[in-house]
Amino acid sequence: MHLAQFNIARIRYPLDDPRMKEFVDNVARVNGLAEKIEGFIWRLQDDSGNAMGLTVYDDPRILPNLTVWANVEALERFVWKTAHNRFYGRRDEWFEPIETPLVMWGVAPGAQPTLGEGVARRDHLIKHGPSDHAFGWQHLPQTQHWKTARCGSPSEVAA
Repeated sequence: MHLAQFNIARIRYPLDDPRMKEFVDNVARVNGLAEKIEGFIWRLQDDSGNAMGLTVYDDPRILPNLTVWANVEALERFVWKTAHNRFYGRRDEWFEPIETPLVMWGVAPGAQPTLGEGVARRDHLIKHGPSDHAFGWQHLPQTQHWKTARCGSPSEVAA
């Protein structure tokens, strides 16, 4: 099985606001880093090359991200051991807090989950808690970088 991950972030300001410039200017760079990580499989993108033009939860301020990885180790390397981590550490500058911003689940090799599936899995996690159907980092005993990088707050545990 491969690992799908879906996460959302609600922007504090419009994407063309100068306060969002550094984030927006680096989206392609960070996506490019993901694609170079051994174990990266696929990411959802629209015609712009990212997913920032896609809408979920009927809220144009929510940016979705949906990717598939060969395993959790590859996803962890990308999240915590590349430039992504520097931007992740600054997320409060650009995004409002969201409880349960991330969900993961297993997918068959070759599968490309849909945005609707990501939303449904996140909703399932919120309603029913972690299970094999939908889970966060804490559900994966093999995680290493997440355990040392997280800040420890309840919202961080899910992210």
